[in-house]
Amino acid sequence: MRVLLLCSAFNGLSQRVWLELRRAGHDVTVELAISDEVMVEAVELVSPDLVICPFLKERVPDRVWREFRTIVIHPGPPGDRGPSSLDWAITDGVAEWGVTALQAVAEMDAGPVWGFRLFSVPEDARKSELYNGPVADAAVSLALEVVGKAGDQGFVPAVQGAGRARRAMRHADREVSWAESTEVVVRRVAAADGAPGGRAELCGLGVRVFDVRRGPVVRGVPGSVVARCEGAVLVCTGDGSVWVGQLRLEGGGVKLPASLLLGDLVADVPERMGFVEVAYERVGAVGVVGFDFYNGAMSADQCRRLASALRYAVAQDTRVVVLRGGEVFSNGIHLNVIEAAPYPELEAWVNINAMNAVCREVVECTSQAVVASVGGNAGAGGVMLALGADRVVVREGVVLNPHYASMGLFGSEFWTYVLPRRVGAGVAGALTGDCLPVGAVEALGLGLVDRVVGGSRVGFEESVVEFAGSLDAGALVREKRVVRERDERRKPLEAYRVEELAEMSRDMFDDRRGFAAARRAFVGKERALVTPPHLAVHRALVSR
Repeated sequence: MRVLLLCSAFNGLSQRVWLELRRAGHDVTVELAISDEVMVEAVELVSPDLVICPFLKERVPDRVWREFRTIVIHPGPPGDRGPSSLDWAITDGVAEWGVTALQAVAEMDAGPVWGFRLFSVPEDARKSELYNGPVADAAVSLALEVVGKAGDQGFVPAVQGAGRARRAMRHADREVSWAESTEVVVRRVAAADGAPGGRAELCGLGVRVFDVRRGPVVRGVPGSVVARCEGAVLVCTGDGSVWVGQLRLEGGGVKLPASLLLGDLVADVPERMGFVEVAYERVGAVGVVGFDFYNGAMSADQCRRLASALRYAVAQDTRVVVLRGGEVFSNGIHLNVIEAAPYPELEAWVNINAMNAVCREVVECTSQAVVASVGGNAGAGGVMLALGADRVVVREGVVLNPHYASMGLFGSEFWTYVLPRRVGAGVAGALTGDCLPVGAVEALGLGLVDRVVGGSRVGFEESVVEFAGSLDAGALVREKRVVRERDERRKPLEAYRVEELAEMSRDMFDDRRGFAAARRAFVGKERALVTPPHLAVHRALVSR
């Protein structure tokens, strides 16, 4: 079936739908919903059997849905309507939520139902966590179901009842009063996490608040900052405290680690353990280095902490080290911190060198086997970090973006070594040049990863540790030493680093590929003016 995806952005969810429909044998093309005219032009060009909107903030033009069957994936259960569905669900503290496939009609979210999925909402779940987890899983499943039903001439979608239309959330709905209970503060911010953030005042500044976690019961004036830890600040609430991980100044600016944004205002606040981004645990003969950085972005400071944790893990008397990422495994260097720095080019240079140091710890570990546990999406240097391991295990549904060019960079993290050794020079060139996402199953077929495991995130992580414990680590280490010695004689790892950084220096300091503009557009969430060329190429192939 010929399918057109209309998307506000080609985000992780849209990429998953694109990948799964293509894997199912359908011709799929993508168009960003830049304007009504662009969307109408796209359907006229592609003449699709079906239009699916996996992530669409805009209204579908009448001409599109009247002439082509158009299905909108709505992040709410049947009967729910409105643009702030997940936000209201988290704010109201619902125990169960859903995703519905609706046929587009004149009234938004009011069309016939083609299918739906329900899921449980974990306590304190952030909006981004729900969206990238159960919502994305349900959306992919529904997209496949919808295409199947579209080919069934006897299928008739169910007519919706009256439903419940809820307005878009307003600024007042996002207001955070630190005098309220910890539970209310956490829920208020969680409902706005990712964007636009909870509105609050902190240290005399109007800010948007993100990445909030429950803290200990402490005494203090609500809204006062009483501790710092790994970039976060501990803020007193009406009945306890919360750790605030990320802040952005109200009215603009860049989202940053809270203590970095507050700077001198919290310079004298004492350090206190409690906000954990990097941790180590031992399970028998397996040591697990866990790291969970917000949105997978790794600043120079975070890279140094992770490298230190890896050195500690390797020094233990375990046989295998598991490198376990968080909700997002890693997306490489921290573009927000770079953009906010007084000298962004210099900060980028420091950051990429620190990222390389982490990757080097993985590649050069010859005393233990290393297993990468990729339970969330990964991009650019984050993919290469995982590929440095001896075995790479990914969770079903994970999307990898092993490329740099769309950000105006040549790339580093030893990609010119770890990527070709897995897939060959030809495939490595295609992956980094085409700038297209790769699904878990496709990655397994390419040899990019070694295992794909389904199930919940907790179940996945347990499976990876079990797999790591089952490895013949001694044989793996002996083989690795032989291979590394051979590779080092042929071309030292340092040579790869120097060559890559020579290219990156021209990208960062001379800006030969447009890194500065691409970085600003990403950090500022600038709306795309055209569908990116790497998607347009694929669209042209499909349309032929």
